[in-house]
Amino acid sequence: MIPRRISPRYVTDADGPRLDRRGRARRGPLGRAHSGAELHDPGAGGSGKTILSLHFLQRGVDEGETALFINLEEDVRDLKANAASLGFDTDAIEFLDLSPGADVFTEDQSYEVFAPSEVEQESLTEQIVERVTTAEPDRVVVDPLTQLRFLTDDDYQFRKQVVGFMRFLKDRDATVVFTVQNTDSLPTDDLEFITDGTIRLGVEDYGKTIEVPKFRGSSTQGGDHAYRVTDAGIEVYPALQPGDHTGEYAFEQISSGIPEFDELLNGGLERGTVSIVSGPTGVGKTTLSTQFMKEAAGRGERSVIYLFEETEETFLTRSRAVNIPVDEMIERGSLQVNEVEALERSPQEFARMVREEVEQQGADIVMVDGIAGYRLTLRGADGMMLQQMHALGRYLKNMGVTAIFVDETRNITGEFQATVENISYLADNIVFLRHLEVQGEMRKAIGVLKKRTSDFERTIREFQITRHGIKVGEPMSGLRGILSGTPEMVDAGRERRRDDGPDRGE
Repeated sequence: MIPRRISPRYVTDADGPRLDRRGRARRGPLGRAHSGAELHDPGAGGSGKTILSLHFLQRGVDEGETALFINLEEDVRDLKANAASLGFDTDAIEFLDLSPGADVFTEDQSYEVFAPSEVEQESLTEQIVERVTTAEPDRVVVDPLTQLRFLTDDDYQFRKQVVGFMRFLKDRDATVVFTVQNTDSLPTDDLEFITDGTIRLGVEDYGKTIEVPKFRGSSTQGGDHAYRVTDAGIEVYPALQPGDHTGEYAFEQISSGIPEFDELLNGGLERGTVSIVSGPTGVGKTTLSTQFMKEAAGRGERSVIYLFEETEETFLTRSRAVNIPVDEMIERGSLQVNEVEALERSPQEFARMVREEVEQQGADIVMVDGIAGYRLTLRGADGMMLQQMHALGRYLKNMGVTAIFVDETRNITGEFQATVENISYLADNIVFLRHLEVQGEMRKAIGVLKKRTSDFERTIREFQITRHGIKVGEPMSGLRGILSGTPEMVDAGRERRRDDGPDRGE
């Protein structure tokens, strides 16, 4: 996985340009900034506004443009040191330091913005005009513009000076980004009306967010985008847009390698479908799902599994114990196992991980184990659960990838639940597993509840996991009430008489 810094003039995925499975480029969440445009970058303290602005200037430097950073607050030495630590070329970026020095405090100096007659030192206006005229920058950052608000008499004067300032830079064909510090007492919404675009950085329970509510002259990608501030700068993870992705694939059945299970499925799962394997803890959901990956490896296909609820070592150890050759599969490149810490990633970042496996590594089967762990990436934003799962499932279907989502139900026995997270509508196929208590012995059962693309067997069969692998038995016709978890033995003779109707002598 090779993340890339934000492209300031064309913001894209952290992986670079968006590609479909045929390698066609897709647009990023932001459109392209036109020369002479003014971009407004609001955000809370620590959200990364300055880093985002440095990305903007660095890209200009990389393209042979002149970049100017007008600093109004942070000590320029700290600013350069922090920028250099993130890999920015501070020698190629010009800095105009207008931040207050220590002498302002020790000598009680003060000045007014754009009022040369009222200051004792060279005014900010003269310094800016002189540097812009001399440097002729193609890209300019003002950080933070709201610092000027404290140096004007009122909001009207502040806005008036900002309009004049922006026109001065725009007349020189400079593309400008300015940051603002938005507070309840000093809101900055009014500044959006005088800019060509707004890039809004925010912080939600599930992580940092970025949106572009306004961008004149260019289209943008809607949705909830996320980003992360790293040691290498900012990585952006656009919201997954399933409709932007398509792939070519043969609609065919894929076998589990277990004949009795394939009979339940009327031949197997169809390629490019979404399946949910549900059941209580310890019943064998992950092992059953991995069986499809074992068979895929034999066909020379690649599978990837994302573990949200157990460690990679636990998964590998358990798979080896039931005769699934995971080590060989990993060595051949037919299986990729990713252990995911849900609380450290946003749903958008996880979607980027999946896209990389599908579009760059050619994954044919993707397994998410399990849905409850994935839900933690939302950190309490329950309203987004179905939205994010729907987007991920639809994307995989469009790309012709077979998706398997593992869902753990709460009840060991008792009331039957198809799924816990109410996502059954997303599934083309639902396979359920159950614990049973039969005459004091714990047993397991397997059945198919739903299959959109074909008919399926409606019986319930016994399910066993042995050191030789998975075994699915014949239909459990001798039991009644299996879905309750505490079935009863059926008297075959009595059931036959009931089916045949009442005896003639009655």
